Amino acid sequence: MARRNIVIVFLAVAILFFCFCSISICNAASSIFNPISIEHRSAALELFTTTDGSFSSLEEAYEALRTFQILGVEKKAEISPVACPLVVETLTSPSSNPENLFNALRVQQILKCGVDAACLEGVASKLQAVLNDASSLLDFYHSIGSLVLIKNEVSESKVLLEDADSTFHSIKALSQSDGRWRYGYSGLALEALAGVVSLASSELDESMIVTVKNDIRKLFDSLEKYDDGSLYFDEKIVDAAEHQNALSTTSSVVRGITAFSAVTPGEIDIPGDKILGLAKFFLGIEVPGTAKDLFNQIDSLACLENNRVSIPLILSLPATVLSLSRKDPLKVQVKTVLGSDAPPVTVKLVQAYKSSAKETPVLENQELKFDPKSSVHHLDLLPLGIDIGDYIFVFRVLLQDPDQKQIYATGGQTHIPVYVTGFIKVDSAEIAVLDNDLGSIETKKELDLSKENILSLSANHLQKLRLSFQLTSPLGHLFKPHQVFLKLRHVTEVEHIFVVGSSGKQFELILDFLGLVEKFYYLSGRYEMQLTVGDSAMENSFIKGLGQVELDLPEAPEKATRPPPQPVDPYTRYGPKEEIMHIFRAPEKRPPQELSLIFLGLTVVPFLLFLIGLLRLGVNLKNFPTSAIPATFAFLFHAGLGAVLSLYLLFWLKLDLFTTLKALGFLGVFLFFVGHRTLSHLASAAAKLKAA
Repeated sequence: MARRNIVIVFLAVAILFFCFCSISICNAASSIFNPISIEHRSAALELFTTTDGSFSSLEEAYEALRTFQILGVEKKAEISPVACPLVVETLTSPSSNPENLFNALRVQQILKCGVDAACLEGVASKLQAVLNDASSLLDFYHSIGSLVLIKNEVSESKVLLEDADSTFHSIKALSQSDGRWRYGYSGLALEALAGVVSLASSELDESMIVTVKNDIRKLFDSLEKYDDGSLYFDEKIVDAAEHQNALSTTSSVVRGITAFSAVTPGEIDIPGDKILGLAKFFLGIEVPGTAKDLFNQIDSLACLENNRVSIPLILSLPATVLSLSRKDPLKVQVKTVLGSDAPPVTVKLVQAYKSSAKETPVLENQELKFDPKSSVHHLDLLPLGIDIGDYIFVFRVLLQDPDQKQIYATGGQTHIPVYVTGFIKVDSAEIAVLDNDLGSIETKKELDLSKENILSLSANHLQKLRLSFQLTSPLGHLFKPHQVFLKLRHVTEVEHIFVVGSSGKQFELILDFLGLVEKFYYLSGRYEMQLTVGDSAMENSFIKGLGQVELDLPEAPEKATRPPPQPVDPYTRYGPKEEIMHIFRAPEKRPPQELSLIFLGLTVVPFLLFLIGLLRLGVNLKNFPTSAIPATFAFLFHAGLGAVLSLYLLFWLKLDLFTTLKALGFLGVFLFFVGHRTLSHLASAAAKLKAA
């Protein structure tokens, strides 16, 4: 049973691996992109964890609040009591730098912490002073971004830029190298330039805005591209300390472009396919593993969802594995990147072809029906003659309103891998023993491969074994699964596996035992037969026993190869052992209890005689020392004698000989010392009495 389970697991893993390889190798350019889902909300709650509602910095607090705001997760009540006091402290502190003020104002914009206008006016004056001496792009970015946030809270005269043209030129110069935009700074620079446009006290020179728009178009000329159509910005590594990953860089550029397009008149001529490619890049990350990456992903997608350039629409499939036995229809959804409903669109299945035969489409030009209740486009595949297998479906999304082509980006054709599964019918299954010379059938048995078989066959080395059956798909076509093999296992656990090939309309395997005697190590006896048929598109893959065959093979010659030693089953080696039943010696026969009690009484008699003798001799304590020190030694001497007697009792009850001897050694030294002092005192007292 253990070996059978191992084979089943191996078969399942092999099928899944083949399925994965088929999709990865044959369809390298086909990927599935799904809009933001519940998994992102769960990840946000897990990644943006707080201790009593507090974050390590205001920047982290803003990123968490912004992410929760976009995903529709209500956390303001939990964060506000801790974040708002820190916001007020930062805005009122004279030592706060522009970056801290910028982060505090971003948090204030979401939480509405109740900062008064006078405080904001003071912050605006401080930022205006910083702008006059600004020498870095970050100083401009933080200061102008803060003024934009304050603009709606205080009088415009406090935040407007008098010399906006000069500030515009300074920012553009700091963000470029040799006249070209640096990706690491272009996003920040574009956000800062957008802020300058909105804060300018008078209209800026139109030529400067046109120049920036042309520069933005040039940025898109150097986009990096993945095989699945994803586009991203990635700056070459110059300074490793300042290098940002592709997600951070692309996110910064997207925020800058959407911010600049929102405050400038006219349009920025960026192809919708490139905007869609950027959206695919962010969605292709799926669920990031860090809080920073999750914020960059969600915030960038929110910018793309509400930008004035082009709003990308994402085509996705709720299920890419369709079952013909369950009559699953093909379902397609068209959503925005954040999962909102798309405008009225038409979804067409341009063509469908098997991944192994791209030149031969099996389906072309099918329009999917739209269900307004579920917002799903669907198509019933069963009447269209789609059989089981792995396919590439090519879709195209068309906007029903031509005027919306300037607002939404649908892209070109979308290639998505789809698996169609179903039950395979097994027919004409039989196993036979053939005569080797004439090919006539000696024994023939029908097989029912829907259950285990208990056939019993016999053959010798001059005969053959033939196994044949047919596999047909739900539409009656010949089906060739990924794995078909027959296994023969000897009673000694030696196994032989043979691949069953297909010939014409059936699978057939013929084993010529005369040519296999060496492979079988000349082992005669009973062999268990087992057939394995499996495929990732086959819903009824199986491993079935066919019964047994008794082989009569010739004796092995002296130099014949011996069967390899079989691996020891780990369960028998490391599993629980059989319980050992100990047999103890029968206890000796004991005397009656009454006799034991009489003997105990007799052992007490000498002690009683000892006490009577003491009384008869007139023992008294007249010679016991009366002085403090001699009396102490005398008491310790008698106590030591009692300790020795107690030690003997413990030895009898529980102590071993070595422990008793060690304790007796210490007690002996103690008794020698105190006994000597006691006896010396008594001898001295007796001598004085005689002299008197």
